[in-house]
Amino acid sequence: MSAPDLPLWAAILVSFFLVAGALVTLLGSIGLWRLPDFYARLHAPSLGATLGTGLTLVASMICFSVLQGRPLVHEVLIGVFVTITTPVTLMLLASASLYRDRVEGNDAAPKKDPPPTEL
Repeated sequence: MSAPDLPLWAAILVSFFLVAGALVTLLGSIGLWRLPDFYARLHAPSLGATLGTGLTLVASMICFSVLQGRPLVHEVLIGVFVTITTPVTLMLLASASLYRDRVEGNDAAPKKDPPPTEL
């Protein structure tokens, strides 16, 4: 089984999802480059990597399900792991950086919110 065995409708869908995933990942990378500070830069690659990987996995699922004639869902596990680990990793990275910046008295660190007032 190879790509020439893929029907036209499936090839169009796979191509669409691959290009969309690549564009979303590219936008996340551009956001990483263009955003002004470390804390803003954490957000763009997190969303870009997660959504871009998800779209690429959808393309893979369509391609190999059509080629093998049965639904393949191995990619779902990859998607679950990427969806869980990428945001958690970036939250831990942000927490560590925030702690370091506050201990060092760095002005780049976001200020603590004041405690809520009672009504």
